[in-house]
Amino acid sequence: MPSCSASRPNGRHMAEGEEQWRRPCTSQCTGDSVAFLVSGGSEDMPSTGAPFSASSPPQVIANKADSVQAAAHSSAFTASRPEYELCTSNGSVDIKGNPASKKHTGKWRACYSILGGEFCGSLAYYGVGTNLVSYLTKVRKQSSVTAASNIASWQGTCYLTPLLGAFLADSYWGRHRTSVISLTIFTIGMVLLTLAAVIPASIHTLDIAPQDALPSLGLFLTALGLGGIWPCVPTFGADQFDDTDGTEKMQKGLYYNWYYLAVNGGFFFASTLLVYVQDSWGWGWGFGIPTLFSVIGIAGFLACMKLYRYQKPAGSALTRICQVVVAAVRKVHVDVPNDSSLLYELPGKEAAIVGSRKLMHTEGLRFFDRAATISSPDETSSADVPSPWKLCTVTQVEELKILARMLPVLLAGIIFNMAEAFFPLFIEQGEVMDNYIYGFSIPPASLTTFNCLCILILAPCYNKVIMPMLSMITGMKRGLSELQRIGVGLVFPMLSLVSAALVEMVRLRIVDQRGLVHRNAAAPMNILWQAPQYFFVGVAKVFTVVGFIEFAYEQSPDAMRSLCQACSLIMITLGSYLVSMMLKFVDSATVGRGRHGWIPDNLNEGHLDHLFWLMAGLQLLNLLTFA
Repeated sequence: MPSCSASRPNGRHMAEGEEQWRRPCTSQCTGDSVAFLVSGGSEDMPSTGAPFSASSPPQVIANKADSVQAAAHSSAFTASRPEYELCTSNGSVDIKGNPASKKHTGKWRACYSILGGEFCGSLAYYGVGTNLVSYLTKVRKQSSVTAASNIASWQGTCYLTPLLGAFLADSYWGRHRTSVISLTIFTIGMVLLTLAAVIPASIHTLDIAPQDALPSLGLFLTALGLGGIWPCVPTFGADQFDDTDGTEKMQKGLYYNWYYLAVNGGFFFASTLLVYVQDSWGWGWGFGIPTLFSVIGIAGFLACMKLYRYQKPAGSALTRICQVVVAAVRKVHVDVPNDSSLLYELPGKEAAIVGSRKLMHTEGLRFFDRAATISSPDETSSADVPSPWKLCTVTQVEELKILARMLPVLLAGIIFNMAEAFFPLFIEQGEVMDNYIYGFSIPPASLTTFNCLCILILAPCYNKVIMPMLSMITGMKRGLSELQRIGVGLVFPMLSLVSAALVEMVRLRIVDQRGLVHRNAAAPMNILWQAPQYFFVGVAKVFTVVGFIEFAYEQSPDAMRSLCQACSLIMITLGSYLVSMMLKFVDSATVGRGRHGWIPDNLNEGHLDHLFWLMAGLQLLNLLTFA
């Protein structure tokens, strides 16, 4: 019989001390004893499931009386337990499939190789993407519009493939295997790019020259490889810490800070040293060095396999979402009962979804409740669990409701991410400005360093300086809620594009005064005037990107966090594709009848400032819509 999904006490997290049984660690434990640990209190446990508002976290079902009794028993039991018997209680296993030892696996000793691999992968990715516009325009001889459009499409593909990577990791391969395979694919793509840069241009033994085929195939493979790296590496690192251990949970919070630092550290070196190598020593070295770092990243991941803690694949959230939709459509003519206790849910404390806690039924989006509506007694009369394609549990339905309620907030990230997709045009703008500073030639792509430095400086300062100041104003301990933090960040992309438009207006005025309009020459205007537009994007990312990460994590249920991570990457995908389409539309709409258009090959003849003003207005509209 279905159990009442709303008949138990509810709370923000699992009740303090709810017992979690675990298997004996065969590699470290002796005897046949089975130990259990107490999960952290409500302040330690991550929130999960149920609908959200700006301040309402998800809710799960718990039994507090049983939890308190288990806590008392566990305190006495664990006090006398030998250290060699300690194993993790979050379901993680070691490389042999046994329950992971707390002493010999995981924690920081396992994270060093993960963070190092992420640094190498980040350096390789940004080593390609940061200065790719120069390679396409100067080496591949593509026009400015074609190069910018191709880069936007490539970046969009890079952020679209994580859906595939998350699906494979959750359903079949696991996070570590997916990360290693994806790194290998990414490295093969880097090797092809390097070969394309070093093969002499005179080789034309095929109908399609290697210089034409290899870059396209290499960029495709790098995008495909990133699909498994981005959604799996950060979460695999977090798997090395046991959530039920208060000390390890605190270290897990520090891990995310170091992970973000590793990503931006790779970006910093790529946008400075690698850009200099590419412009000064050639693209063979410029692509070869990040290829070498990518190989080092793979070696690091493989070298520490015995130290890792692994989470077994527990099924794909995408499959469960499809099951709810199919089951609801099949019962489109079935009336949903007003009493939520009549909806289908498994009896007991365990949810049907591996690794997830039960979620309470919520009002709204009642169409999906049809998936959990029992249309006839025959559906639950059998001893077997009903097919989820015909009848879903309340917890499974609530997962889809949560994702649906998160989408309007996540959609605001599409327009937000268009600002960073304009970096190739920022670089092209810098190429027609004076890039000499105290006698040194500064590659235009190196100005992306201001974006990176802003993140490296502002991110640590946020917790130490900005958050306490905001706390005094708002009265909130965190300073700003997730939605408020996102909203503040949405202001800065608009300021970045306004700054870029003002710089371009001044540059075009200087070009006109010096008679350089019809000459593809740099204007005597220092390139450092571009610094604010990069700086504002960095500030925006500290507020909004981190806000989106916190929002997706806090509001998502246990078994959908990989999917929500992929959804945050999809926002970047759609933003990049939208930029690609807008560039083509603007170019076709502004060219003709003797006009050069807004984005000609010779930017001195164009009006790039008009495009920047248009995008600044779109960012303002996005901010008002979000508010």
